[in-house]
Amino acid sequence: QVQLVESGGGLVQAGGSLRLSCAASGSRLSPNYMAWFRQPPGKQREFVARLWVGGITEYAASVKGRFSISTDNAENTAYLQMNGLTVEDTAVYSCNCRLGGATDYWGQGTQVTVSS
Repeated sequence: QVQLVESGGGLVQAGGSLRLSCAASGSRLSPNYMAWFRQPPGKQREFVARLWVGGITEYAASVKGRFSISTDNAENTAYLQMNGLTVEDTAVYSCNCRLGGATDYWGQGTQVTVSS
């Protein structure tokens, strides 16, 4: 069983930056990938970014060039650096990982609110 705990959300003005953290615990296995998703108010959850175990990264078109995903394996933590935030980035951001090629785990989410 894997536990994922996000932190770092909050209120920021448009144009500002935030760094989200996702602390993982409970498994000795390396995940196939770490990812971030978000759910804007009144909308479905959407993909934001993914970092595969080999180092390949994927980003949603809406955040490419502004957001950056990384991991600190020694700390079992994934990060999402978010720059140039806009009001459209307002959402609950959730951390996700996949183990063994098939099992997904999710964190509880952290709120990011961008004011104009």
